[in-house]
Parts: sequence; C-alpha cells; structure tokens
Amino acid sequence: MNTDFDVLVVGAGVAGLTAAHELRRAGRAVHVLEAGTRVGGRMATLRRAGFIIDTGAEQISERGYDDTWAVLADVGVDRSAVPRIGRRLGVWRGGRVRPGLAHPRGLLTGAGLSLPARRDLLRITRARHDFDRPEAASAETVAAFAARYHPDVLDYLCQPVVAGFCGWDPARSSAGSFLSLLSAIGPSSVWRTYRDGMDTLARVLAEQVDVTLSCPVDEVVAGRRSARVSAGGAELRARSVVLAVPAPVARRVYTNPPEHETPFLTASTYTPMVKVHLMLDRRPKSRTYLVVVPATASRTLAVVLYDHVKHPNRAPAGCGLVTLIAHPSVAPQLLSAPDGTVVDTLAAAAEEFVPGLRAATRDTVVHRFRHGLPEATPHALALRAGFAERPAGVVDYAGDWVGAMPCSEAAVRSGRRAAARVLAAARKEHV
Repeated sequence: MNTDFDVLVVGAGVAGLTAAHELRRAGRAVHVLEAGTRVGGRMATLRRAGFIIDTGAEQISERGYDDTWAVLADVGVDRSAVPRIGRRLGVWRGGRVRPGLAHPRGLLTGAGLSLPARRDLLRITRARHDFDRPEAASAETVAAFAARYHPDVLDYLCQPVVAGFCGWDPARSSAGSFLSLLSAIGPSSVWRTYRDGMDTLARVLAEQVDVTLSCPVDEVVAGRRSARVSAGGAELRARSVVLAVPAPVARRVYTNPPEHETPFLTASTYTPMVKVHLMLDRRPKSRTYLVVVPATASRTLAVVLYDHVKHPNRAPAGCGLVTLIAHPSVAPQLLSAPDGTVVDTLAAAAEEFVPGLRAATRDTVVHRFRHGLPEATPHALALRAGFAERPAGVVDYAGDWVGAMPCSEAAVRSGRRAAARVLAAARKEHV
C-alpha cells in the first residue's frame, strides 16, 4: 500500500462508501480502509447454504430516503432491485399478534392500541418534523413525550418500536429523533427491502473505489494541511480523512480533535444490538413479516422477524429464516456471552410467539453490534446543530450519529455531506 494519499476514508459502511463515491466523482483520489472482512457495516449481508441473512438493517422506505434513492439511481440500481415488502407489521398483545403497526389501517383495527390511544396516535402522526433538524421536534425523552398520552402509546407503540428497531431505552433516548424518523419514512406500506440483500448498495459502491479490508485504524492525528493515520502497522498520510465510524470509535482513534467537536463526539453514545438468525427446515406462516414484542410481554425478546416473508429469496424453497432481536435490557449481557447461550436465551423466549421454532431450526447465526445504533439522547441532540455548523477541517465525519438519526438514510446523507465539506475545505485552501 502507498503511504501518501489524497483522501482516506475510514470505514466501509454505507456512510463511508457514499462519501468515497461522491469524492471520486468530484475528481479526488480516494482510498477506503475497513477493519472488517467485508463491506457494508450495519448494512451487511451473509450468504450461507442458500440463505440470504441481513445481519443489520432490514428495510428502507420509499419516503424520506431521498439521498439513498439518489445514490441508487446514480450507480445504476433500479427500483425493481428494491421491491416493496408488501406485508404488514404487528405488535404482540393479549396472547396474539395485532397487525397494522405503522400502517394507516392500524388506526381502524387498533394494532394493539385502545380507541383513546388511537386518537392520540392520530394527533401524533399529523405533525410533520424535519429529518435534518430532529432537535426541533422535541427536547424530551421518548418516555416523557409519551407520558402526555394514553398509557398504550408508550406500552404498545413507542416502547416496543424504539426497543426493537433502535435498541433504545425510552427513558434515555430522544423523542425528537424518533418523531422525525416516523414523520420521514411514512407508513409500512411503502417500506422496501433490497432483493439480493441489504448490502446491495454497499457492494455496488465498493466496486467503484479502492477498499482495503481487514485494516483497522489505530490512530489519526490531524495537522494543519494533512493527517497522519496509523493503520495495519503502517504510517500513512492523507490531505483529508473522513472518519466513517461510530462516534465512540472516532473519539478513540482521533487523538487531537478540535476542542469544539469533542462535546458532541462524547455525547454521541450508542446502544448495542444482538440478533440471532434461525435457518429453518420449514416456512412458518405469518400475516406479518415483523412482530414487535412489548416489554409487558417479554424483557428478553424485542422483535421476531420472518425474513422469508419479507422477501421469499431470503431462504431456499421450503425453508424459513427467522431473526430474533434481543431486548435492550439483555443485549449488553449477551454481547459477551457464547453463541450457544445467545441462541438458547432468545430462542427459548421466542417459543411463546412462534411455537416449535427450536425444533425446526437446522442452523443458527449470531450477530452482535457493540455500536448498534446512535442512542440520540436529548443531551446529544441539543449539541447536534452546533456540531453541524462547525468549520471544515482536515478530518471530517460520516455516520448516522452525525444527524442523530438511527437509520441508513442518515448514514447516506452524512456521507454526501462529509464529501461536500472535504471539497469545500479544499476550495478554501486554494483561495
């Protein structure tokens, strides 16, 4: 590997690859360093024995994902490669699945909510919030926001949704980010998944730039006009660096960030996520492709996801694929537990919701994200706007945490904005 670079991007998740793509299009020479063995980060996909296993993100939306769709079009990925899921979400209540969660029909059927709670939900969803300014939506935690409404709004909507999709504790994470995300993505009827795996965009982007895998970065030190990067036992130098990694990782490897950047970097904490994928010798039937499990029903399991219902090619003919996501209260302990313990813990909890699941399991995959999704606390949200307005420098950042929004669209937007900031800094340098 050369030791002198124009731009180094640290991290080959969708944020880093988007930044690299935009910079390459602008004529910059870009190289991406990735600590892992494959690209995609939290949008990675594992292929095993005919199963297509999305280890991280599960879906995108037709609405609110403008930058994602723009990049897909730019790299030639047609919408037919991202089909609608076409199945509803459900919530577990009273011993059965109540379909219609995050769907207009749920206001009629209830989707687990009482009539007064449905009226509250209608008031909540009528509000429109800015995806790029979540701090303007609410300064409260999810729990504090929901406390103004019927108890069902917290117990059978907010809590199970933020726990299952974000790994959040509603008493810690921000209602502003939650409400802004709900407002942007629209109903589940417009949600889609990548036909050939959620890593589709990452793989296409990675084909267009130079990527070195299995190359962890140990240290980044910024100078006036360049940065020194210690990676894979080598000392590298680059005119610009984009740290497309979770904030805690950026804070650890970047030894001399400007003083005005450190408060938001430090406040941008993450929640862990633990998932078990069960490869089955049969296809369990379900009217919904995803069921969120409220804490009132289980504090071990947060989500049951029928991947073969999400898209039939996720499992070979006649086989099924079910993903179980740990509840936030047990995820930290399961991060360091043996795979067998993780499988036993989550599969045992899932038997109540999918009887016979263990007996149908022929193989399993455990996936852990120590940095699952940005926690987006009210404190972090209060610092976000100031961080976004900081002057561009030698080192910049990309990742969903930059926007305090726990979704892949926020990662893509941050990648495009990081590229724009790098280009702006270069223009300023030459003035």
